[in-house]
Amino acid sequence: MFESPESYENILFLSLGQSPEIKQIRLIAAGNVNQGIYLETSAGSFFLKTNFETDPDIFEKEAEGLQMLRNKTPLQIPEVYHWGKIEDRNFLLMEWIDTDRPNPVYWQELGVGLAQLHMATQEQFGYATNNYIASLVQTNSPKNSWQEFFIENRLEPLAGKAYYQGLLSLEFFKKFQKMYPKLENLLPKEKPALLHGDLWSGNIMRGKNGSPCLIDPAVYYGHREMDLAFSRMFGGFEEEFYQSYETVFPLEPDFEERIPIYNLYPLLVHLLLFGKSYLSGIERTVNKLI
Repeated sequence: MFESPESYENILFLSLGQSPEIKQIRLIAAGNVNQGIYLETSAGSFFLKTNFETDPDIFEKEAEGLQMLRNKTPLQIPEVYHWGKIEDRNFLLMEWIDTDRPNPVYWQELGVGLAQLHMATQEQFGYATNNYIASLVQTNSPKNSWQEFFIENRLEPLAGKAYYQGLLSLEFFKKFQKMYPKLENLLPKEKPALLHGDLWSGNIMRGKNGSPCLIDPAVYYGHREMDLAFSRMFGGFEEEFYQSYETVFPLEPDFEERIPIYNLYPLLVHLLLFGKSYLSGIERTVNKLI
C-alpha cells in the first residue's frame, strides 16, 4: 500500500475534485498484479485498485471495459470515478459494492443478463483497441471470421510467447499449430458478441439486493461461447445460470464438446502467468484434436 495517507487524499482529490475525510483504509486483496483497498470517507466508501505495472493504460482499459458493460447489460457494474498514476503506482478508483447474500434468482439473473450482453454485436470480431487480460496484452485487431480471430489474436500470440519463455517445447508448439486448420469445422459460425472476456466466479460479486455484479472485464466482440466455456474453468456456475441463458439465447448443439477448445485461451493465459501446472490441460485438448 501507499506509505502515507496523503497519497490516498491526492487520489480522492484527483478523482472527486474534493478532499473528503478518510475514516478507514483497509487492504482487502493482494493478488499477483493488483492490490485492492477499501477507503471509507466522509463522502462515502470507495474501492481502489493499484499496481506497479509498466503499462500506463492498464486501468484505463479496465475502466473502458466497465463502461462498455454498463452500456450493454442490465447487470450491476461498478461505477468508475477516475484512473491514472500517482507516485510509482497506477490506480483505479471505483464504486464500493456492498456484498449481500445472493437473492433466490441470483443465477437466473446472471444467465439472462449475460445473454442480453451477448446480443450486442458489430460487423467484425475484435475491439476498437487492444486491452488486457490480467497483466497480459490482449490483441483485438478486427477480423471477419471467428476462426481467424481466435487463431491470430488469441492462440498464436500466447502459444508463441509460451514457447519463447520455455513453457512449450518446439515439438509441441508445432503440434499446437497443426490444430488450427481443424477449427474451421469445429466451431459454429455466429455474429460477433460483446464478451466480458474473463468470466469466472472470482469476477462476479453479489451486489445490491443480492443481485450479480460483474467486475474485471477483458471485453471484446468474440464468439459468445468463449464466456460460457470460461465459466466452466474452475468448477462452473450453478446449473440455473446455464438454463436461464439458454432460455434467452440458445446455443448451437454440442457446446459441451467445444468447451476445451475455447478454454485453450484462458489456459495459455494461466500458463504464462502461473507456470507449467496448466500445461497438461492444453496438451489433452491438442492431443485429442491432432
